[in-house]
Amino acid sequence: MDPIEAFKAAQKQGWAHFAPLELITTIPDARLVKFAGVRPGQRVLDVGCGTGVAAVTAARMGARVSGLDLTPELLDRARVNSQIAGVEVDWREGDAEKLPFADASFDVVLSQFGHMFAPRPALAVAEMLRVLKPGGTIAFSTWPPELMTGRMFRLVASYMPPPPPGVSPPPQWGDEKIVRERLGNVVRDITFERDTMKSPALSPQHFRMLTEKTAGPLMKLVENLSANDPAKLAEFRTEYDKLAVEFFRENFMEQVFLMTRAVKN
Repeated sequence: MDPIEAFKAAQKQGWAHFAPLELITTIPDARLVKFAGVRPGQRVLDVGCGTGVAAVTAARMGARVSGLDLTPELLDRARVNSQIAGVEVDWREGDAEKLPFADASFDVVLSQFGHMFAPRPALAVAEMLRVLKPGGTIAFSTWPPELMTGRMFRLVASYMPPPPPGVSPPPQWGDEKIVRERLGNVVRDITFERDTMKSPALSPQHFRMLTEKTAGPLMKLVENLSANDPAKLAEFRTEYDKLAVEFFRENFMEQVFLMTRAVKN
């Protein structure tokens, strides 16, 4: 199998257990939908929709929504979520680097911590902008590399084999300079805002245990090291907990995220 396709296959499997984290993302998702200016009647695409939190939020506002994700288990949960909310969403299994939609199909393209995991950012952003109408809005949330979640992903990567050539680290999407470069001159009116996601936890270790069971890259790391190098796993956990202590407050982890919004020319 092509190395990039093998990498995607591992991602597809790794994120299958993310659903328990959806409640943590509900408030940040609503924040993104508001930041994007979603209005009733608009056609909206949620890229890397996961369990459909942003998509359902936009649909409840009266938008006509499509949600796309690589992992079928998450889409199964998304379908349940839309049924519970009493809204219709066009759920699609698919790849952010090959969006199955025609050019200029959407008024708004969203991604809440989703598109940033596409291995080749140039392809993902080109696809998101291709399906966006001229004058439409692209908006997404990502993790700044210098803060809790960005540093956590960097720590995980340092214990894993290197990815295939051409794969970019997800936290790069949290760097405003890099975001401007990737969006390029296809857009105008780029706006950045930061907000905070407060993830409930009884301790830094409690939070780590939750993410070890739900976050794809971390699950894969723990699985590999448990089988092959328990001592190294213990070392990783010590480093993770030391990092988490910096961002642990009164029974929550403080996870600052970056929101980006731009208008397609």
